[in-house]
Amino acid sequence: MIFDRKKFALKYALFYASLIAAIMLVPLFVYTQLMLGVNEAKTQNELLREARNIILQMESYNPAGGEAFRFPRYSSYEAGLYDDNMRSIFTLLEYTPPSFTPGYHRYDDYRYYVMQLPGGRYFGANYLIVSKKQNSAEIYMTVLLVIVGIVAMLFLLTWMVFRNFARPFETINAQLDNFIKDSMHEINTPLSIIQLNADLFARKFGTNKYLPRIKAAAKTLATIYNDMDYLIKKETMAYPKECIDFSEFLDDRVDYFKEVASLREIEIETDIEEGITITFNSTKLQRIVDNTLSNAIKYSHERGLVRVTLMKRDEGVIFTVEDEGVGMKQPEKVFERYYREDSFKGGFGIGLNIVKNIVDQEGITIRVDSEFGKGSTFTYIFK
Repeated sequence: MIFDRKKFALKYALFYASLIAAIMLVPLFVYTQLMLGVNEAKTQNELLREARNIILQMESYNPAGGEAFRFPRYSSYEAGLYDDNMRSIFTLLEYTPPSFTPGYHRYDDYRYYVMQLPGGRYFGANYLIVSKKQNSAEIYMTVLLVIVGIVAMLFLLTWMVFRNFARPFETINAQLDNFIKDSMHEINTPLSIIQLNADLFARKFGTNKYLPRIKAAAKTLATIYNDMDYLIKKETMAYPKECIDFSEFLDDRVDYFKEVASLREIEIETDIEEGITITFNSTKLQRIVDNTLSNAIKYSHERGLVRVTLMKRDEGVIFTVEDEGVGMKQPEKVFERYYREDSFKGGFGIGLNIVKNIVDQEGITIRVDSEFGKGSTFTYIFK
């Protein structure tokens, strides 16, 4: 029940940062393609420039001087001369170009430019090829850094905004939580006094038509109190398991609710096999049993019948509560918090939601069969 401002801010900061990052993928993809295109154009111009530079050096070479021509070598480029049959005359290329068509070409990670030469003018060569290994990793790394930087900045900004935005809610929620805890503490004492004095009054003066109503109302209030107490403490308290005589436990809880049922002349019929034990926590088991029984009584017709059965079969221990009451129009919603099939019946709509949380935690199979106007059956299978 405690509002965690940091978790709230982290959750929504991650959500919005991820959403904006996803939206940015399209413009970033377009940006990457443009950058790759610009890089290709730049490489093409560089190769063409170096090809012209090599031709100028070959033009300036004078074979009459007796010195050998020193073919240009570069750290970033490779070049070669090829004859009309695509055989190398001199080459520094580490691969054989697949195409000798004049112009710019791509081959794996290499980019090369083919320039056709006048036949026999330059050492008998017909083609000059200048090549460079293209590395696009820098572009991809830049895009990645842009993405990471933007997402990190967005995450930080949204986290700070939501953290500050949630501060008033955290304060209000903490005050409300403290109020509920204090209220529950204050309710517990008078509720215990009502129940104790009702029992003492019955022993000393006998019963009358008003006393059962007082005791039934106190037990209904006690069930609500126990639900609220469980909700408040479930996140901070441990609920150790123990060996429980389920048969005896269920008999006690049925006896407890008979007074509540008798107020509306509802009969609770039991078929409980003796000696059935399970390893479970008694507080959690009481929440399952009490909420299921009180729900069956609440939605039963006056002078109706509630059947409670407990048996052990191959699939496990089967606990069933069946009523012949009003039934449900939307049984699939019955475990939702604050959902009430009939708002005039009272309650907060939290009891069966607590039950669903417990059965999910403990791996209990639950089945609800209901027909509107004819009643409902809740079945729990403890493995």
